[in-house]
Amino acid sequence: MGKLLIIGAGGVGTVVAHKAASLPEVFDEIMLASRTISKCDAIAERIGGKRIRTAQVDADKVPEMVKLLKSFKPDIVINVALPYQDLHIMDACLETGTSYLDTANYEPLDEAKFEYSWQWAYFDRFKNAGLTAILGCGFDPGVTSIFTAYAAKHHFNEIHYLDIVDCNAGDHGKPFATNFNPEINIREVTQKGKYWENGQWIYTQPHEIHKPLTYPNIGQRESYLIYHEELESLVKNFPTIKQARFWMTFSQEYLTHLRVIQNIGMAGIEPVWFEGREIIPIRFLKAVLPDPGDLGKDYKGETSIGCRIRGIKNGKEKTYYIYNNCSHQAAYNETGTQAVSYTTGVPATIGAMLYLQGIWKKPGVYNVEEFDPDPFMVQLNKLGLPWVELHDVDIEL
Repeated sequence: MGKLLIIGAGGVGTVVAHKAASLPEVFDEIMLASRTISKCDAIAERIGGKRIRTAQVDADKVPEMVKLLKSFKPDIVINVALPYQDLHIMDACLETGTSYLDTANYEPLDEAKFEYSWQWAYFDRFKNAGLTAILGCGFDPGVTSIFTAYAAKHHFNEIHYLDIVDCNAGDHGKPFATNFNPEINIREVTQKGKYWENGQWIYTQPHEIHKPLTYPNIGQRESYLIYHEELESLVKNFPTIKQARFWMTFSQEYLTHLRVIQNIGMAGIEPVWFEGREIIPIRFLKAVLPDPGDLGKDYKGETSIGCRIRGIKNGKEKTYYIYNNCSHQAAYNETGTQAVSYTTGVPATIGAMLYLQGIWKKPGVYNVEEFDPDPFMVQLNKLGLPWVELHDVDIEL
């Protein structure tokens, strides 16, 4: 039905390649490209069947991206590279007439700040070119936004309170490791907290607000209020929301390591001189930490991510909890990756599928909750991320 180009050969790219390769009726041809072609070749060999072609490309260099796009001529690009490469890839897509999908919003290389404004500014250019750009099609952001849209469509007249809850109850056996790119992960979780309340953003110190929450099949875990990018688009697209927050679990061991890393300057993004050359501390840290792509083999336990919503239906207050639990071991057995990569890669594949089927295809730049959630929800159940919904329950928040 269409040609797919995947940019990025980490854990998420591995999952996208596996899932796309299993859907020949949707993806006629697939190419996996990254700066290190040997990683692409290893993934393609594991999948087998000559389903995946590979290429080398530096996503920081628009001319290289343009050359590859003109050569392969994909219908859509799935960008699972680094967030600060988003705009480069979008530029290349515009130059070559290619539609675009990503899982994380743009983040400047020299500033620990992420927001959608940079990508929303591309709306007219994509619309005038007749191209679609789909933003934030991972799990959070992504599925959590779809869950919210599904709730608004089927279960609420108005959503007033939205709490996105993300628990990783897995154990990888390492003293300290991040579940995706350490440079991005550490920058994200060490920022100030931020949440939406009564039409304005409220800022908090990092990890200042926390409380125990109970997660299905896991139990109680201390959960910390942090800022997460989907809040920005959800309060824009669902203006009845009075309060929107994001909660994530961290172990005390993880927080202790994180505090030490910050205190000794290893989370820094400004260059420092070391032995006659400039280095970025957080990039050096990335080089010595475990590769997230290698964590899957020994990872036990599961993730639980969902939305806890309170609002009005037919004049009465209603509560609603929709979530997915994903086993690290099951994800590894299927794709060789852990659940955090799996829960991001599967939704990206679904988004590209719906684009090629013409269901999620309209010129411009859109967050996923701006599309019909129903076909996406059907595919989640089919492709390995089944969801559960609970009505009128104690959502603890």
